[in-house]
Amino acid sequence: MLPIIVLILAQMGATGDSGALSLAASALTADLGATTSDIQLANMIYPLVGGAFMVAGGLMGTILGWKRTFRAGALLCAAGEVVLAVAPNMFVFIWIGRVLVGFGASFMIPSVLGLIPLLYKGSNRTVAFGCIGAASGLSAVLPLILGVVMEAAGMRVTFFVLGVYFVMVFAVSFSLPPIAQDGGRLKFDGLGVAFAASGLFLFLIGISSVSSWGLVKPLQGAPFTVLGISPALPLAALGLVLLAVLIRVERGVERKNGVALLPQSFLTTPQVLAGLVANAIMFFFMGAQSILMAPYLQLVAGWSPIAVGTISIVTGVPTFALALGIPKLAPHANPRHVIQVGYVAMAAALLIMALSVTPQGSVPALVYLGAFMAGVGAGSVSSHASNVVALALPERDASQSGGIQSTMRNVGQALGVAFLGAVLLLGITNTVRTQAMADPSISPQVTSQLAGLNIDLGSSKAFEGQIADISMTPGERAELVGIEASARYDATRAAYVVGAAIVLLGLLSTPAIKITSHDQAAEAEGKGTERSRAGSAS
Repeated sequence: MLPIIVLILAQMGATGDSGALSLAASALTADLGATTSDIQLANMIYPLVGGAFMVAGGLMGTILGWKRTFRAGALLCAAGEVVLAVAPNMFVFIWIGRVLVGFGASFMIPSVLGLIPLLYKGSNRTVAFGCIGAASGLSAVLPLILGVVMEAAGMRVTFFVLGVYFVMVFAVSFSLPPIAQDGGRLKFDGLGVAFAASGLFLFLIGISSVSSWGLVKPLQGAPFTVLGISPALPLAALGLVLLAVLIRVERGVERKNGVALLPQSFLTTPQVLAGLVANAIMFFFMGAQSILMAPYLQLVAGWSPIAVGTISIVTGVPTFALALGIPKLAPHANPRHVIQVGYVAMAAALLIMALSVTPQGSVPALVYLGAFMAGVGAGSVSSHASNVVALALPERDASQSGGIQSTMRNVGQALGVAFLGAVLLLGITNTVRTQAMADPSISPQVTSQLAGLNIDLGSSKAFEGQIADISMTPGERAELVGIEASARYDATRAAYVVGAAIVLLGLLSTPAIKITSHDQAAEAEGKGTERSRAGSAS
């Protein structure tokens, strides 16, 4: 029990960090002058850095040892939280504090998933992976606790408390038992790390910047243009090209060194790919919540951090119960069916949350119902998402898969924040501009000034502050405020519906989940070994 408790504490810390950032939306706006785009970037930078380097973290754990990388990650997370606590502005908050936490997670979280296949076997491994999924539910108490701390002592003390928490995780890691792990003769794949980190970073930064740089037509926030268009999509495309090159390079690296950043078994095993999709969609869903639900409730509906924290309890209880209960109480449940139910429940949660939105606030009963369904979906998927990957791989690859699983989680979360944030913010801005131009009561002089304004998510009062410098009549101002409220309502609902549709697309990957037990996994591994020997002989 002791090892899994240590790993749960680490997973809870990572989840708690994301929860604290969601609760800090109002404080960041008031204390550091953050805009909605700043908050979106702050949410993005953790999965951005983590997604770019977690595959490398998985390889480092294989070579240097999982316990070493676990401890290094915990210390980096602690350092990042301290920087967040003392940050004088959003630049330091995002580009130093959040980057450090992202680097720390890129070592710590793959180590959590990498240690489990070495510490546990058979049904115990299934339960252990379920426990890690349950940690996301158990950590639901953290946002409520952190919300109380934030209201009582402020945002800075809250992040400092998280720093102390990660120091505690580092200390208790010395209680982990010895494990047999020999990576001393394996070579570090520097070329693969360079391609992976560059490709993932460019892809994610491009996707995440669509709302602030523009999709095709460049916005004022774009730092440069590419042949006259926004750099967002060209950077994302360049990242995909580098990742395609990575796949080709890694084939040769694995043949030469016996180990690679991206083993071919990850790419050629359909069940592994389905499990990676499950990890990505689960965190895409969490990203959708972090950019749509928490900011809307705080910035538009006026909910306090404590009130938003209570929602995490409603989500966390079913997440914990199902992520731990399904593998423990229903060990013979078919993982494919469990994950399919989880996808449907997550999509239903997003649709219920869409119905909870009102032009000036929300319907609390539907907010809580959506939060409960979110827990049902997340708990169901997390109960088996990691184990279906491990079951389909040999032991060393199963252990190393922690890095690619963590990367898929961060890519999924980043896509959720970036894509749905773009639907939300571009939807509000474009709708306000279009409707203002079509409204005869608003003068062309006013609409021309709106053309250069990116509208943030916020209350009607906050929007009035955004347009305070534009000269207009009281009638025009009132008409614009009404247009923005309607645009905010429609764009938020549309983003939720788009998110639900993307989650349901995950159902297309589930037929590949066929290995459901440790015995089947051993048989598949034996056949894979025979094929490998036959290929070597030929």
